[in-house]
Amino acid sequence: MTGNKNEPQAASPEPQAPSLEPRASGLLLPRNRVLSFSRMPLVMGIVNVTPDSFSDGGDHFDRAVAIESALRMEEEGATIIDVGGESTRPGADPVEEEEELFRVLPVIEGIRNRSDVAISVDTMKSAVAVAALRSGADIVNDVTALRHDEAMTDVIRDAMVPVILMHMRGEPRTMQSHVHYDDLIGEIKGELASWVGNAVARGVNRNSILIDPGIGFGKTFEHNIEILARSRELTAIAPMVMGASRKAFIGHLIARGKGASRAAGSLAAVAAAVMSGAAIVRVHDVRETVDFLRVFTPVVEGMS
Repeated sequence: MTGNKNEPQAASPEPQAPSLEPRASGLLLPRNRVLSFSRMPLVMGIVNVTPDSFSDGGDHFDRAVAIESALRMEEEGATIIDVGGESTRPGADPVEEEEELFRVLPVIEGIRNRSDVAISVDTMKSAVAVAALRSGADIVNDVTALRHDEAMTDVIRDAMVPVILMHMRGEPRTMQSHVHYDDLIGEIKGELASWVGNAVARGVNRNSILIDPGIGFGKTFEHNIEILARSRELTAIAPMVMGASRKAFIGHLIARGKGASRAAGSLAAVAAAVMSGAAIVRVHDVRETVDFLRVFTPVVEGMS
């Protein structure tokens, strides 16, 4: 044994997040298509094929309406269409696998038959992800960050498709029942980095991973504001998706009810996402968001 026991001992090294490779400049999609990132975030349009989503529940429950809405969003400037068949609003009840498949597959197939737009499937179930990818989806958006279904990581690895890992504690039904952080951004950053590291360790290509800080998912009003203000601190982990559109904290700030009445407030959240370096913004109001970004992004560039 060497060294003097009276000498000060070196502190134990702090746990390190997984080593980070350079940020990807885009995403490789099936059929050799590429989504390139630029200063202006890509716009992801939301199509919830559900009767109970918090903002547009029921609006797209009819398949034909959902398909037409998706194609209209593409015309308005959406680069990605996010199709989901299970509500993840606070308190939402789970949807059986067969019902979720029944809801989303015809919509994904209908969009793909008429368009080459990138399609994301919003699901936490590996069987739904597999079927959706076979039906023409390109990206998996998992609000549980591959933690709900053990097989989901294998699906992403084997299909070699991009995946969005969102930050959430618990599950949608219970996530707002006990919300506590000692260091909000530090804990979100550490947990997301750990989940990214786990996926990479199991063979998922790091350059196919995106992260979402999970605004409104197990977060308080104050937490949501802090995430918008400080989310640039998360972008070293992976390209970031920001989904604040029409959420409750916006309604609280502007005293508006649910739905489209929150569109203007949602654009302010998009502005914060631009300032934070988000690669993608997930929104309900595509036309308004694209118009806003075409004006706001050059202004931000001119200020830098």
